[in-house]
Amino acid sequence: MIVVDTNVIAYLLVPGPHTALAQATLRRDPLWAAPTLWRSELRNVLVQYMRLRQMPLTKAVEIQGLAEAIFTGREYPANSARVLEMTATSGCSAYDCEFVVIAQSLGVPLVTNDHQMLRAFSDTAVSPSKFVGL
Repeated sequence: MIVVDTNVIAYLLVPGPHTALAQATLRRDPLWAAPTLWRSELRNVLVQYMRLRQMPLTKAVEIQGLAEAIFTGREYPANSARVLEMTATSGCSAYDCEFVVIAQSLGVPLVTNDHQMLRAFSDTAVSPSKFVGL
């Protein structure tokens, strides 16, 4: 099992330059987990595509449904005290720290492309390319 941030989820389901790497990440470990926050973050990503007229509503609804199926039974609430502690020392947002808290509580890596999280939490966070061995 791994924790993945919302960008990796979007890269998997919205075709683009990072899709192949997200697919390789899923092949390497198909048990993806995340804080419950990921749902709202992905909806915001999909709304941006819709507002830019790069995706119709029907496709956005389909992608959200596919993503929700991937995480069935592997969505977790983040401990607020731990999240706030991490934000105080890392400079990362509370949203980002939720992913780190979940990864650390599960004892699994966090796969992310977020450079700030990779620097602040090098003991937990790993880039998709390093995760798949590229």
